[in-house]
Amino acid sequence: MTTVNLALGAMNFGTRLDERTSFEVLDRFVDAGGTLIDTADCYAFWSDPSGRGGQSEEVIGRWLARRPGVRDRVYLSTKVGAEPVGPGEWPANREGLSAPAIRNAVQGSLQRLGTDRIDLYWAHMEDRAARLEDTAGAFAELVGSGTVGRLGCSNHPLWRVERARQIARGNGWAGYTALQLRHSYLQPRPGASVPGQDHRFGWVTDEIVDYVQSDPELSLWAYTALLGGAYTRPDRPLPEAYDHPGTTRRLAALARVARELGVSRNQVVLAWLSGGAPAVTPIVGVSGTEQLDEALAGVSLTLSTEHRGLLDAAA
Repeated sequence: MTTVNLALGAMNFGTRLDERTSFEVLDRFVDAGGTLIDTADCYAFWSDPSGRGGQSEEVIGRWLARRPGVRDRVYLSTKVGAEPVGPGEWPANREGLSAPAIRNAVQGSLQRLGTDRIDLYWAHMEDRAARLEDTAGAFAELVGSGTVGRLGCSNHPLWRVERARQIARGNGWAGYTALQLRHSYLQPRPGASVPGQDHRFGWVTDEIVDYVQSDPELSLWAYTALLGGAYTRPDRPLPEAYDHPGTTRRLAALARVARELGVSRNQVVLAWLSGGAPAVTPIVGVSGTEQLDEALAGVSLTLSTEHRGLLDAAA
């Protein structure tokens, strides 16, 4: 179904991005051949006075309702596990991944999205209070009923991903076939704290790459692919955790390739991700159609062996 290896990040729809602009972005994305739309039931609780999420899914649902026939042209990706459910500090008060929480959350997402199915449903963040068997079983029920097409896992340590997949295989259930983690061309110092990154195990590592490469059933999605604009915007500097010699060398390589190709650094990063081995699906949130056009051109760019080698060698 996918014709463009780019997921449109809908996190800010209905909060930081108004509905009219969100609709314009969605229309342009679909007109350009885009299909993957990524959201979550908790988006964006931190930007809404209510302290609850769901705004993004609601905007997408209203957009779909006003575009007859478009639902069959898009691939809806949403998540469960991180929505606040009561008083207290997040993430302690989140919905989690118990079987009842999953069953309840999926109904809310379906209603907000105005659809009878979710194409890819993610475990948004790990919940060690929930038994993996219960989580895996509840997700499998949704696939078995046709409510969900595929299952994905985000921000989990790899050993728990594999254990959950083993449980699913052992019971003949549908299991996780997609991973969603933070990933970009630049990497922070190992173990360094990065502001805004709330998930200890939310990073792509060499082990993750090897794991995905070894299993053709798995796909890898990357959030924060453009580091919040840090590649191109002086007003959005890289966090201190990226202050190391490898960053300097990689930025030099990135600038050289962008200059030689006559494209932006953002576009080179997206081409590096989407055309690599394994091919990574970048999730990109935009503030308007101009940024979207730049991203679409980036994933359509094919890097030469020489340019990819130059980028990979810088470390």
